[in-house]
Amino acid sequence: MSNTTRTVNVGLIGLGTVGGGVARVIARHHDEYLRAYGIDLRLAKASALEPERAAELGIAPEAFTTDWHEVVADPAVDIVIELIGGEHPATEIFESAIAAGKHVVSANKALLGRRIDYLGDLAAKAGVQIRCEAAAGGGIPIVNALEHALVANGMLTIAGILNGTTNYILTRMTNEGLGYEEVLADAQRLGYAEADPTADVDGFDAASKVAILSSIAFHTRVTTDDVYMQGIRNISAADIEQARQMGYAIKLLGIARMTPQGIDARVHPTMIPANHMLASVSGAMNAVFAVGDAVGETMFYGAGAGAFPTASAVVGDVLELANGIASGLDLGPEPEPFPRTVPIRPIDDLETRYYIRLSVADRAGALAPVVAAFAQAGISISGINQLESDGSNTCSVVFLTHTACERDVQAVCAALEALDEVERVASVIRIEDADAWSEGAEKND
Repeated sequence: MSNTTRTVNVGLIGLGTVGGGVARVIARHHDEYLRAYGIDLRLAKASALEPERAAELGIAPEAFTTDWHEVVADPAVDIVIELIGGEHPATEIFESAIAAGKHVVSANKALLGRRIDYLGDLAAKAGVQIRCEAAAGGGIPIVNALEHALVANGMLTIAGILNGTTNYILTRMTNEGLGYEEVLADAQRLGYAEADPTADVDGFDAASKVAILSSIAFHTRVTTDDVYMQGIRNISAADIEQARQMGYAIKLLGIARMTPQGIDARVHPTMIPANHMLASVSGAMNAVFAVGDAVGETMFYGAGAGAFPTASAVVGDVLELANGIASGLDLGPEPEPFPRTVPIRPIDDLETRYYIRLSVADRAGALAPVVAAFAQAGISISGINQLESDGSNTCSVVFLTHTACERDVQAVCAALEALDEVERVASVIRIEDADAWSEGAEKND
């Protein structure tokens, strides 16, 4: 056993699902951390709005407060863990902790995806560090991998299933042939989805993670606002069945690629080959597919949320900091945040294949002006499939395109909406060329 130089005290702000998991993990493994690493890790102060929550977690009354300022101001606290989420008062917690010379560990993807440049600059100037493994993949150690194990690579692509709620919904729609609204209601009842599921189903949660991972992987500033977002609300059982028949699966993917034109950063429903590793990720699980020029293709799989998987990542960050503190080492300041050195590629410049499902008047000749609209936009059609009519005056028709530019696809969709023959553009799904993710990787001959 290593000789313990000193006790390392942690201040925990937020005792919700993840905060409760962190408190339990620290208590459960205290003796093991002491024996294996020589770290006497203590939860010195905790804050939440409900005192009964602290009692439930076995936190002593003298170590609990309802005022987070007391956690940050406690001179015994070495590391502050922020787990309340959102931008406020989380921003103020970061500012106060950093000003007090304390390292900060957080799972707050919404805040860090937008303000890591500001907060990182504060930490760098104050000589403390920010750790955020749990903010980008829950229990998946992707941040550590990008910052350490894969640092020798020029990263080419980060692509993944980064939101468990949407993956759970799409998995059940795929396996059971159910509609989106039905599965969402069930997911809310079971606790997989929030009462307000907007951040998940509209892609914001995944976009925040794409921003964090892109900044780390490509050494350039990417914010959540830079990431194109489209959610899963318009995905239907018919789309999923059509994808299956074509040999694809539909997943909400977060994709970030280094291209000659800049960083391609986007979140949207995507058709990927059914034999791709990401296509087999089911339920509420997450996975990150990372491609480096030297290592080639790698994949990290695990729980992207939940009390203990996320607590695993949070406490892992705490232990990395605590190891240096307990040994009396100078951990050094947070590195200066990456500046914007690579431009963000506009979504309008994306070139890929598209699946477009239209609700069209069910009468002879109705498709002629539709096909003409594609031709006028310069988009080549690779296939047309009319789905079985439901007996109404309209029918669903699926158009598959050859590689086309996003700008032209959006233009043709607007033109189609204006046609009398088209009731609506029901669904537009990008068909991803997953092979392109590995372009630029060295051949392992």
